[in-house]
Amino acid sequence: MKGDDIFSCTLTNGLRMVHIATGSEVAYCGLAVNAGSRDEAPGKWGLAHFVEHTIFKGTRRRRAWHIINRMERVGGELNAYTTKEETMVYSIFPREHFARATELIADLVANSQFPAAELAKEREVVLDEVNSYLDSPSEAIYDDFEDLIWKDSSLGHNILGVEPDLLTITGDDCRNYLSQLYVPENMVFFALGNLRHDAVARTAERYLGQLHHPLCRMERKAPAIVKPFHHTRGIESHQAHTIYGAPACSMHDERRYAMSLMSNILGGPGMNSLLNVAIRERRGYAYTVESSLALLSDCGLLTIYFGSDEEHVAPSKRIIAGTIDRLAAKPLTDRALDAAKKQYTGQLCVASDSHESRIIAAAKSMLYYGRVGSREETAQRIAAVTAQQLQDAAATIAPHLASTLTLH
Repeated sequence: MKGDDIFSCTLTNGLRMVHIATGSEVAYCGLAVNAGSRDEAPGKWGLAHFVEHTIFKGTRRRRAWHIINRMERVGGELNAYTTKEETMVYSIFPREHFARATELIADLVANSQFPAAELAKEREVVLDEVNSYLDSPSEAIYDDFEDLIWKDSSLGHNILGVEPDLLTITGDDCRNYLSQLYVPENMVFFALGNLRHDAVARTAERYLGQLHHPLCRMERKAPAIVKPFHHTRGIESHQAHTIYGAPACSMHDERRYAMSLMSNILGGPGMNSLLNVAIRERRGYAYTVESSLALLSDCGLLTIYFGSDEEHVAPSKRIIAGTIDRLAAKPLTDRALDAAKKQYTGQLCVASDSHESRIIAAAKSMLYYGRVGSREETAQRIAAVTAQQLQDAAATIAPHLASTLTLH
């Protein structure tokens, strides 16, 4: 399939591939894996993230030092990250080293050994990451909130894991996780750069066509909606950190466009968002206030975070609830709705200027939707959102916006 400069195909073993041809002399390639922290077994919390760290620590052919140097000696680098539902393992490099990068990624996925000595060293690194993350309450509060609102589900634990479980993870655990989930039907190979599509496909087939493991995943179950909660936890901080949140739609729900637009109107990156104007600009209650929408395969979560002095927590919460209630009760004017759409689509345009963001987005689109969407398509869907759909999105959220967590 060809659409402008975007190409996709399926390799002989069922591995899907997407390539964005650009004029850039810097190229990207990697694997998007439909596996994350929600695919871990109880007692192994943190395994997905730990595998992401230790997949670079030795294969049948290479030691950790050789893996590090394979791309760095030509000016490239290796990267990876883990979320609730996905893992990305990829490389950035001068385009002439595309085959080198692809072969290395394939070696990591097919042949990683997770040697005990390297696991012991990296375990300390991950535990330090866990502890340093806890030292940043403005970041840790998101995971704490998700643990509460998704309690007793596979989504209700920190991606980084917990120390008791991390101390028990073995090389066999890592190898089994890799062989069960890093398989063709559960991955997408992606590439971007000044490369020919046929050359990309041939190289991918050569190095990744060897993968033939069947998918072996525990069933994913959508989390139950918990009763509203209001928790306050004491920490050593001069500032209070608060999240207000509610369940939202999934990434496959058509309401996601209206939900995304609503979240951007409430607390997107612009200084003119409703909550930034009401809480920061008019009243000086908070330095930071932002809304975010997490769309997962079978559920979603809208969260509104603000950092303030303790005495401003309660009035800020009232402002947030009142703002959403007004969006639910009265449609935006045509002028306000058009302005909101223009701002959102402009943000999409700016984000797409990053090659890394663009190819990651394309890989995720192929991974979850089986096709590569485009910025133009998303902009069109946002432009088609009506005032009534936006009002309905707010009305869906408003009754459930009853759970809060405050750290101070």
